[in-house]
Amino acid sequence: MCFKIVVIGTSLGGLSALQNILGDLPSDFPAAIVIVQHRHKESDETFKVLLQEYTLLPIQEVEDKYEIIPGRVYLAPADYHLLVEPGYFALSIDQPVSYARPSIDVLFESAADIYAERVIGLILTGANQDGKQGLKKVKARGGITIVQEPSTAQSPIMPAAAISDLAVDWILPLPDISHLLVNLCHSTGN
Repeated sequence: MCFKIVVIGTSLGGLSALQNILGDLPSDFPAAIVIVQHRHKESDETFKVLLQEYTLLPIQEVEDKYEIIPGRVYLAPADYHLLVEPGYFALSIDQPVSYARPSIDVLFESAADIYAERVIGLILTGANQDGKQGLKKVKARGGITIVQEPSTAQSPIMPAAAISDLAVDWILPLPDISHLLVNLCHSTGN
């Protein structure tokens, strides 16, 4: 078995956390990385530009029906839910979930439906409970679940909610997460 996709959810404090993680991943990282970062619905490409400065992996803001390609980083566009379909992405303007669009739960649940045990779900810093239900679905479908150690998060609410009633696989401080992702993806034959 190999991991095909890493889904990451974050909110308040996410830019710095993502720069840390993406900056430590090698240019030959073998899985697709898909990120939901809560941000204002009118935000522009500045977020993508600020992340790209820290990684050699190409970063794209997703458009509807984009193909999912390993070794790339995909960002949910502002004000759209991002869903995973078999081999590609879909966008939705359905109602916000947990007050958010894009919603971490929507991304994680759709990734778990399609890729099951080949998904790694990661919850980082944030100020609400979005992602809690999605991470449960990743775990229920046999995927790997990782949560940032709440005491190391800029905002501990989101990671604390994720671990409040789910036995996640790893709870780690930020500097250790990228090394685990590399080990998981390379040790499983990606």
